[in-house]
Amino acid sequence: MSLKNRFSAEDLARIKAAVFEAESKISGEVVPVFVESSGRYTVANYRGGFIAAVSAFLTIIFLDRYAPQFAIYDPLIILIVFLLAGVLGGLASNFILPLKRLLVTQPQLDFNTRVRAERAFLEEEVFNTRERTGILIFVSFFEREVIVMADKGISKVVEQREWDALVRLIIDGIRRNQIVDGLEAAIKRSGEILLEKGFTRAEDDINELGDELRIE
Repeated sequence: MSLKNRFSAEDLARIKAAVFEAESKISGEVVPVFVESSGRYTVANYRGGFIAAVSAFLTIIFLDRYAPQFAIYDPLIILIVFLLAGVLGGLASNFILPLKRLLVTQPQLDFNTRVRAERAFLEEEVFNTRERTGILIFVSFFEREVIVMADKGISKVVEQREWDALVRLIIDGIRRNQIVDGLEAAIKRSGEILLEKGFTRAEDDINELGDELRIE
């Protein structure tokens, strides 16, 4: 299922309404961005192919020693089995997402998610607000990671633990298969945080960034 198909028109309307409601009282801009994956992780294909090829080779050795009736002695067939196992292993690790994730290290997942979030911050122009009060809520599904990134107008007065609490709200919603509920709660709380810190909406305040969920 593609990422866009995970959300109904009603879900998207709820998220947009939550952003509109949060921004109606504050001078900040909340920008939610969802991506299926933050990286291609081709290294998983290589690792999957290598593990499958080595496993096939070890199986051939095992059969030769302990089950000679099933053993393979033709060098050409051995080579074909070895190469075929490598190709199948690479393909499996590319299309079976749990396997692919298993073959990628946590530091790689963290790094790619951070880089992708920073790119989204620039692409969506979260920095492009009059008082530098944009907030990016970034969710990357393959990595199962959530990042909340605030522009410098906000980050200098809001502690990291506040953003960590928003991350937990979204993650709890994902775990309960209620991601829209979790995102709504996080958006609402982000508005409350800014209101508590004095980022009240001015009379001449305009909606500088769109309210809709960005799906990339």
